[in-house]
Amino acid sequence: MLLDDERLAPDPTPTSTVPQVRAVLDVDLPGASISRHLYGHFAEHLGRCIYGGFWVGEDSDLPHEGGLRLDVVEALRALDIPNLRWPGGCFADTYHWRDGIGPREERPAMVNSHWGDVVEDNSFGTHEFMALCELLGADPYVSANVGSGTVREAAEWIEYLTRADDSPMARLRRANGRDAPWSVPFWGLGNEPWGCGGGMGSGAYAELARQYGTYSLDHGDNHLYRIAAGAADADYRWTEVLMQNLGRYLGDGEVSGHGKNTYQAISFHHYTIVGPTWDAKGSATEFDDAEYYRTMVKATEIERIIAGHANVMDAYDPDKRVGLVLDEWGTWFDVEPGTNPGFLFQQNTLRDALVASVHFDAFHRHADRLVMANIAQTVNVLQAMLLTDGNSLVLTPSYHVFAMNKGHHDAASLPFTVRGTTPTATVDGTELPTFSASASTKDGQVLVSLTNLDAERPLDVEVDVRGGANGTPVARVLTAPEISAHNTAEQTPVQVRPLEGVTLRDGVLRAQLPPHSFATVSFATQA
Repeated sequence: MLLDDERLAPDPTPTSTVPQVRAVLDVDLPGASISRHLYGHFAEHLGRCIYGGFWVGEDSDLPHEGGLRLDVVEALRALDIPNLRWPGGCFADTYHWRDGIGPREERPAMVNSHWGDVVEDNSFGTHEFMALCELLGADPYVSANVGSGTVREAAEWIEYLTRADDSPMARLRRANGRDAPWSVPFWGLGNEPWGCGGGMGSGAYAELARQYGTYSLDHGDNHLYRIAAGAADADYRWTEVLMQNLGRYLGDGEVSGHGKNTYQAISFHHYTIVGPTWDAKGSATEFDDAEYYRTMVKATEIERIIAGHANVMDAYDPDKRVGLVLDEWGTWFDVEPGTNPGFLFQQNTLRDALVASVHFDAFHRHADRLVMANIAQTVNVLQAMLLTDGNSLVLTPSYHVFAMNKGHHDAASLPFTVRGTTPTATVDGTELPTFSASASTKDGQVLVSLTNLDAERPLDVEVDVRGGANGTPVARVLTAPEISAHNTAEQTPVQVRPLEGVTLRDGVLRAQLPPHSFATVSFATQA
């Protein structure tokens, strides 16, 4: 039997100039389940996310089903996309659902005042969104209009969506061509009520959330998971007010006439923004190493912010019955030159992919409280998975991180502990760890995610795998010669490739990560 120091001894021919991380992975100590919904997505009526992204219309020459663009659907199905949030975002609190049902030629137009001040014809509405979710195999996450809507409007939308009998809204749904009700598990009580969703204080919104939640009823077999709209970034006070508002119901989980808490989760939003001002957030593709490292410092703040909200919730809910939801996250840079500023179109580089990888590591570590997260956004907006332009469809670097991490969906998190020091970079006086990792196990397989944030140097990783490992590891890596590399219709330099030289011998996993790279290693547990 080898001692720990012998198991972790370096290879006979190490490269002394290459930094090294030594860690322990306990595959026989499974922790909280990593919900697949941490890999959720977000589609707002913003720029070309819906129109020109998901929706091309029934007269389009592009392959489609009922107007829904099929190459987009197929690419997202390959990610096992678990849920899709719609119609916003800020747009949700200006959206009146009745305008988006019935014959398309009879639907009234509306002004999208938040995003580009454009006129929309409402050709994409409730039926189109639900058809999209069915094609994707994704759970719908519908956000109600709390900012400019009414409680009755929200309640009737739920009835329209989910009720099976001969109620007024069920009859209206049938008149519009859908007999059976849909399943809608996730229901958002507004969006950013402190800003575009109504400019409210936390107390005023908490009262509204309880009111809207009370009238957001379960119909038949459909059970809503109601999500109260939460804070921006580290506004822990907002979370505390919502927990206090719900607190008297946490004892037995009962509300008179309702049967459960008025909301079952609280959300928050956090974007990776590094520019000096809101109007100068920096280019998505043209940046130097200093700006890259500042971006990574901002990205790694997500760990502290999740922990802060979780700590507040733990004080009121130690049994963790109320979920925490990060339903908007991702990078936010200046729009691409020559595009509509209100459409938020930005390219997506390897830097964005590494922002995603460190976020997922943090999500996995907090899987006991964090139950859902939604990247902003799915197509053509902010940190998109996909970019479309006419006939072309581009898979972004961020898309590949989602694909490589699919094995974490509904897997049990595993403790991954670094022994000794972690390599760091000094960024404006802050020490940034340049290594990040997380691991999980499911169906006899272990998946380890590894990120090297160092812009210039590779990283040797040695992991003492305790509890049994079996077979040959399968390793893949996402990187490119330049951190600013990005995929276009003409060239795709950021691709997933095999990571060579990875070994698993005598219970020790060894790998060398290239500079600025994300890698996954999978292997079987001991039978």
